[in-house]
Amino acid sequence: MSLDTLKVDLAGQTAIVTGASQGLGRAMAIALAANGARVACVARNAEKLAAVVNEISGDGGQAEAFSCDVTSKESVESVVDGVADDWERLDILVNNAGVTRDTLLPRMTDEEWDTVIETNLRGTFLFSRAASRHMMRARYGRIINVSSVSGLIGNPGQTNYSASKAGMIGLTRSLSRELAGRKVTINAVAPGFIESEMTKALGDIVITEAKKRIPAKRLGTPEDVAATVLFLASPAAAYVTGHTLTVDGGMTG
Repeated sequence: MSLDTLKVDLAGQTAIVTGASQGLGRAMAIALAANGARVACVARNAEKLAAVVNEISGDGGQAEAFSCDVTSKESVESVVDGVADDWERLDILVNNAGVTRDTLLPRMTDEEWDTVIETNLRGTFLFSRAASRHMMRARYGRIINVSSVSGLIGNPGQTNYSASKAGMIGLTRSLSRELAGRKVTINAVAPGFIESEMTKALGDIVITEAKKRIPAKRLGTPEDVAATVLFLASPAAAYVTGHTLTVDGGMTG
């Protein structure tokens, strides 16, 4: 799917995207806004958030920046309730905020474990809980959790990250069963190797070897993932819930 060809009608809808200041989150926020949604861009880095909001506004879209600690119940509920009340609705939530603290398990500190689990998994729980209350009352909603192929197949040096992303998939499946009757869908997206500053840091040799393992013979782009999220956020995906959609060029088969 390409953002040049995929178009959906999100006019009048309100979306929250966490981790929207860069990478995948930035691409998702731009895609949702380009298709008519008003987007609450959430992250900690106010300067980067402002740049994303300005980019969306410059292209004729609607967006606002919200600084938030995704591990804090008070901070999350303040953002979600504030957006839903001020904008009079909440239709879409994309749980994308995430961190890594990679190291082999025997060397992993408690802090490295807790930081990843709290940001990636607890953050998803807090936002989903707060958003679901509004969506249940409205009898409509789309929650998309950005997991990872690491949550499906694991990855050496990422026991904390893989556990958090696998937990997001379990949360997705269970919550989808709870909210399907209220016309709220919950799905997950599991990206593989995606072009980013993180992958660039791996170096050319690692990237070349990674491409050999990917049937598509290339890394994915943030736009590849954003297009998938755009579909799941759309009215067209009304009968898709509890699903984890891999975006990995065929790497996991």
